Amino acid sequence: MQRDSDRILDEYLIAAAVTGDRGAWARLVVRWQPKLLRHAWRVLADAERAKDVVQEAWVDILRGLRRLDDYAAFPAWALRIVTRRCQRLFRGGERDRRMAEEMALDAEPAVADIDVAESVADLPQVLAALQALPPPQRAALALFYLENLSVAEIAIALDVAPGTVKTRLMHARRKVRAQLEGVGNEQVR
Repeated sequence: MQRDSDRILDEYLIAAAVTGDRGAWARLVVRWQPKLLRHAWRVLADAERAKDVVQEAWVDILRGLRRLDDYAAFPAWALRIVTRRCQRLFRGGERDRRMAEEMALDAEPAVADIDVAESVADLPQVLAALQALPPPQRAALALFYLENLSVAEIAIALDVAPGTVKTRLMHARRKVRAQLEGVGNEQVR
């Protein structure tokens, strides 16, 4: 598997952070904070709670970094920590599912937070299609296309089986395609 320069830099920063290099730790946080925030937002559909979850996740990441055997596994490992923190909110009864669905419909992602936003011609329609997805499908789709994680890495990050990731991706693609084709057909009429 060919590794890109970003992953190699992450591995270097992790190795340096494990040895106690605070500068490397700070750079790792700067590099990964936006990704972890986007992931938490996709799962929770609540920007404030996403910030809180990621803040708490960084504590877990810092504590567990020395136990990480394979630094190349950091992306999936860190995202799984965030996912589990998000799941605790749901399990702890802090959040009603109905409220989550309402907030997901009302929330709008910041265009600056989406790396591919400038290359998409029909951005409002694409964002609306993504917003309409259930959080598990939205998270899987975003991790695959926006964060370039493999199915295996997404399975680790979301703490589900690889088959579940494939199913979520399949359903998410169908729903997005159907919604975008519906928008396209309405514009033609």
